[in-house]
Amino acid sequence: MPNKRTNQPAARRGGGHASGGATTGTMTAGDLVRLSRAASPQFVTPITVRVIRELTDRHTYHGWTWIEAYELGPDGTARAKRELFVLREGVDRLACAPTNQPSRHEARAGR
Repeated sequence: MPNKRTNQPAARRGGGHASGGATTGTMTAGDLVRLSRAASPQFVTPITVRVIRELTDRHTYHGWTWIEAYELGPDGTARAKRELFVLREGVDRLACAPTNQPSRHEARAGR
């Protein structure tokens, strides 16, 4: 189905860049991604995950993939290991981990 703004087929949309946007290439260990309803209807509340690996041995529908990942909490620490079925075009890559923790320098200053 063409995009009304760009008139490009859906397969051509998406950037796959580290600063955000959809990813169309293979996800690799360490990739940090944000999953929302664009990735799957199950993500009504978006989550952030760190990819362990893409499960390429599983047969899926065109454009979909299985990933094994750690779900991250607001502080950037792993909360749960999950296997997730996602639409590649809806996966948003993030540049760095979310963090609400003070930096080491700030933590030492308070001693």
